Amino acid sequence: MGRPAMSELFTHISPAWPIIFGGLIAAIVPNNNVRKVLALLAPILAGWCWYSLELGTYGVVEFGGFTLETLRYDAISRIWSLIFIIAAFLNGLYGLHEKDRVTDAAGLIYAGGALGAVFAGDLITLFMFWELTAISSVFLIWSARNKAATKAGLRYLAIHVLSGVLLLVGAIIHAGETGSWAFDHIGLDSPGGFLIFIAFGIKCAFPFLHNWLQDAYPKATVVGTVILSAFTTKMAIYALLRGFSGEESLIYIGAIMTVFPVFFAVVENDLRKVLSYSVNNQLGFMVVGIGIGSNLALNGTAAHAFADIIFKGLLFMSMGAVLHRVGTTKASELGGLFKSMPLTAFFCIIGAMTISAFPLFSAFVTKSMILAAVAEDGHWVVWIMLLFASAGVLEHSGIKIPYFAFFGHDSGRRVREAPVNMLMAMGLAALMCVYLGINYGKLYDLLPFQDAIYAPYTFDHIVGQMQLLLGAIFAFALLMRIGAYPSEKRSVNLDFDWVYRRFGDSLARWVWLMLDRMSAAAGNAWDRAMRGIGGRLYQVFSPMGTLSRDIPSGMLAIWTSALLAIVLIIAYFSP
Repeated sequence: MGRPAMSELFTHISPAWPIIFGGLIAAIVPNNNVRKVLALLAPILAGWCWYSLELGTYGVVEFGGFTLETLRYDAISRIWSLIFIIAAFLNGLYGLHEKDRVTDAAGLIYAGGALGAVFAGDLITLFMFWELTAISSVFLIWSARNKAATKAGLRYLAIHVLSGVLLLVGAIIHAGETGSWAFDHIGLDSPGGFLIFIAFGIKCAFPFLHNWLQDAYPKATVVGTVILSAFTTKMAIYALLRGFSGEESLIYIGAIMTVFPVFFAVVENDLRKVLSYSVNNQLGFMVVGIGIGSNLALNGTAAHAFADIIFKGLLFMSMGAVLHRVGTTKASELGGLFKSMPLTAFFCIIGAMTISAFPLFSAFVTKSMILAAVAEDGHWVVWIMLLFASAGVLEHSGIKIPYFAFFGHDSGRRVREAPVNMLMAMGLAALMCVYLGINYGKLYDLLPFQDAIYAPYTFDHIVGQMQLLLGAIFAFALLMRIGAYPSEKRSVNLDFDWVYRRFGDSLARWVWLMLDRMSAAAGNAWDRAMRGIGGRLYQVFSPMGTLSRDIPSGMLAIWTSALLAIVLIIAYFSP
């Protein structure tokens, strides 16, 4: 790709640094207007750096006997870095109305850390940016400044620090086994590779490791949730693609990830939590693509990750706007908002149609690549599971979100439309959803494997997808008509985190009890020892002790004579 002369200044500069430095400056600048300029300017500078780069490896640093590759710009990192930069800009625009320094700074540092991880050419650099994203992102949760957010943030931080520890230990073992710290294909043939796999799986929200997502995202701030939805899980998808493509186990892990969230999302009352489950669902498609490992499948994963960041961000933005104006995203407390928030409702419908993969929307041209690759590979059971999940996502995100928030029963709430900056961010995201669905060639040109040719707008594909979607719509309408669809009501749904929370609570109580008993036992032993020593000292030194007793004069004379004799003998025989 060619570079204009002005871009020479930015050649070989990682796009991560303008965003990270922008976040650091925002952390110390009290003026809100300056921070907002940084929120928009930093991603623009990062975009210029990205445009100025040519494929290659830069930023090679010798440190402590290690060779660090801080900027590896290849066909895979190119598409991920671009969408991260776009997301950072949209997030900055969406949050212009807020006046929270912590959110401003943490959001930029978090986005920059994710970019740095994408450009990492070695496992040490990856680990450093991996941990930077964990530490910075938790402040987006804590910025809510309430008890629930504080506890959720602590749990979130613990699980992500654990991911970092596993990554570091796995990297050390892997380097010891292979003699290399390079971040390339790792595989599951060694203990080090397995630990790294689990580290990636935690951030990717594998089944049984996923609940940090539903726990933390709905408790973050309005802007924080939108930012969180863009980076962590997609960074993990990138890492899995880079390190474990073609691992068959990922096919089945991903298939489970697509299916199980459907059941939780359908009965969930909190619409931001519904969207959190849909994150798991869409990640599952990408994980399946990585597991298939063909060029078509990996292209589908990259393309769907690109599209997902936009349409999922749009849906979180719309619910964030509702939360900002109404104060809740509980379906049981919403309805009829299209009357006072028509633009937000319109943008939400665009996001809903996109995630459902309607023709002319971006997910239609990305998700289908993964489905085609699965069919080509002959995994028909997995293919059927993905079809079910595709219908399911229409039920919970394509219909449930806009229906219960903006239509359904009228809650009687009349509020103002979302702030202009929110509408602008949602409008740009909605425009991209439609643009990429129609001009999909622009997206396909960014994909890493240009030899994998795919045509999404075939008669069979369009007809088949519309049959699936219309069937799902009919099922929703029928269930609503007969009253069989789960109604919106206040409830607490138990997910797998209930297991380890109960286990963890019981374990913590047992450990505390054991420590208390050990402490009591140690204290009793110490008391007994001190009493024994004290008693002996008292017997000797007290006013009634041995040293205070009267000694007979005859006995005293004998002892004095003996001591004098010993002294004389020693003196005689001394040189």
